[in-house]
Amino acid sequence: MKYRSNQAHYHMMLLPGLLLLVVFSIIPMAGIVMAFQDFKIGLGIWRSPWIGLQNFKYLFELSDSRVIFYNTIFIAVFKIIGNLLVPLTFAILLNELRGRFFKRFVQTVVYVPHFLSWVILSGIIVEMTTTDGLVNQIVKAFGGEPIIFLASNQWFPVILISSDIWKEFGFGTIIYLAALTGINPSLYEAAVIDGASRPQQIRYITLPLLVPTFILLATLSIGNVLNAGFDQVFNLYNPLVYESGDIIDTYVYRAGLINAQFGLATAVGLMKSVISFLLIIVSYTLASRFANYRIF
Repeated sequence: MKYRSNQAHYHMMLLPGLLLLVVFSIIPMAGIVMAFQDFKIGLGIWRSPWIGLQNFKYLFELSDSRVIFYNTIFIAVFKIIGNLLVPLTFAILLNELRGRFFKRFVQTVVYVPHFLSWVILSGIIVEMTTTDGLVNQIVKAFGGEPIIFLASNQWFPVILISSDIWKEFGFGTIIYLAALTGINPSLYEAAVIDGASRPQQIRYITLPLLVPTFILLATLSIGNVLNAGFDQVFNLYNPLVYESGDIIDTYVYRAGLINAQFGLATAVGLMKSVISFLLIIVSYTLASRFANYRIF
């Protein structure tokens, strides 16, 4: 009883967050019934006719559905791979630097884009990739022709994936640097006594001891396979690159808010949420089994 009274103020501190969760996340979930209705704004949820799974059937009959699912998975998977390998490589290289001030300066600089919104970063990317932008100036310097990157179905996914890695690899680097600090220095001292070079120390000590962190981040990333980044794509894409850049979230936005196909948009969003939920369960199970990571 005394224990519960001591914990009461902690539970009181949770109340504002729980209230916001209920208001903005739990109550709006009632709107998923629109996925099973021919929803009309004038009739509302209560009087719109029920059509069962017709919205889901219509979704799979659309020629666009295959494109948006392919684009979503393609972009998301390459983002996950890049955001795992680039921070790992950069953290190992940064850890090899001996200048403490320069090391922290570089770490801070690469971390800054993580805090910027995609509205700001998209403006920077647009300016850099115009025909007179920095990237095309470099292309011209090597004798190439200017490329309209944001209007090219060949280059647009590359821009999305590379810019996302640029934004997020600083944050991932900090996670790996934290893991590196947990490696016992005596292992490196013993390796030096045995005559191991720096590359050999990285290969036989650093990399094996970073494997658990890598596995943990990889398994937790599985839940994001259908999350290709609405903010980024919405701020960068245009009708010319729908073929290579249209993803589930942007399709739901256009179908629901622009074309007023509320039932179809809700069906697409509901299907994505269910699949993502299952992927999160799988990733949590794998993380618990292979990296001993548990929340509950």
